[in-house]
Amino acid sequence: MRFRPFDSLFGRLSVFTVGVLLLSHFAWYTAIRFERSEMQTHYAVEETTFLVDAVKQHQARTPNLPLPSRVHLVDQGASSVPPPDADQKPTFERFLSDLRDAMPDGTMMRVDDSKAPPRLWVLMPKDSQWIVVPLQPLRGPRTFDKMLFWLIFITIGAAMSGLFAAWQVQRPLRTLVAAVGRFGRGQLVGPVIESGPRELRQLTRGFNQMVSDISQTQSDRNVMLAGVAHDLRTPLARLRLRAEMLDEPRVRDGVVRDVVSLTHIVDQFLMFANDAPDQSLPTSVEALCERAARNYHAVYPTDALIELDLAAGPDFALPEASLDRMLMNLLENAHAYGAAPIRISTWRETGRWYLRVCDSGQGISPANLAAATRPFVRLDPARGGNGHSGLGLAIVDRLARHAGGVCEIDNRPEGGLQVTLSFPIRA
Repeated sequence: MRFRPFDSLFGRLSVFTVGVLLLSHFAWYTAIRFERSEMQTHYAVEETTFLVDAVKQHQARTPNLPLPSRVHLVDQGASSVPPPDADQKPTFERFLSDLRDAMPDGTMMRVDDSKAPPRLWVLMPKDSQWIVVPLQPLRGPRTFDKMLFWLIFITIGAAMSGLFAAWQVQRPLRTLVAAVGRFGRGQLVGPVIESGPRELRQLTRGFNQMVSDISQTQSDRNVMLAGVAHDLRTPLARLRLRAEMLDEPRVRDGVVRDVVSLTHIVDQFLMFANDAPDQSLPTSVEALCERAARNYHAVYPTDALIELDLAAGPDFALPEASLDRMLMNLLENAHAYGAAPIRISTWRETGRWYLRVCDSGQGISPANLAAATRPFVRLDPARGGNGHSGLGLAIVDRLARHAGGVCEIDNRPEGGLQVTLSFPIRA
């Protein structure tokens, strides 16, 4: 399955948090820059209006006193007056528009930026002289300033805080997902700690209660199954002893065969009911496969051809009791329902160990593949055979999951059933 980082809850919360923070911060930054430009133009208009009004009052009340060095009065027809198109420059367009609204109607204005600093020429109605005052500084938008630096710093800090909050929210959910995965693989799951938001705590509490109820139900079923199977062993042993004492050979052989089948079913029940962890020591899978093949050749010398393709190496090891039960059930299933040759393969690939047992029979219909590992499911109409309880593959699937592996059942393209067990490589 392809890894998609933004398909997880944390990935989506991260994208949402960072996106909202970036959008809000840069919207705030744009608004502040626009408002600063508006305020700068407003203050420049007020200062220019005040300065022009001060020059007008000075001219009316104290015409004999000299004006400041940067303020001049120039006759209307002087050659130094800027041309009329000087006020069309984009830099001063907004400033001059607001200044005209603040000045009397009919006021003429010119901007002369040929020298530094720029100067503003103002000619009011009924005046014969231009009032020349220094133009208030108007700063255009800068590509980078301290505000942008602080904005980036604050955005990164807020994004890190948001990601930490998102991680705290999804951490209990990730723990719950891991517990659900282990429970689905048949592994033992302890109570999950209830943490996080109220809804997540309620979900965790419900999961813990469900696991407890299912575990109790399975325990009760296994105890009942083990008790029934155990109680049947003694009557079956007496029944076989009495059958072997019959004088009629055909009747004796038929009864013994039925007793053997019943004994096998009882043994399967006991094996399925035994849900305790395997405490046996790990053993080499390939060595046990070779031993199982020799045993089956000894039991079925004429019709049990087993081929070995062992390529995993000696490092592939599993608990001996579980491995022996899995191989025994797989070989019995292949011998009872399939056809020779039976092939046992092992290999290592993409960080996992693989063990496969396949036969050359008719396989299982695709509609029944999903039900093959369910307990007490009989697939005899698809594959033939009798005297079995429908627990063979269910036991293999349970033992594989208890060992941390996965059991996959499929039909071979060339015919027959193949059961593939995969286990993670552990140091």
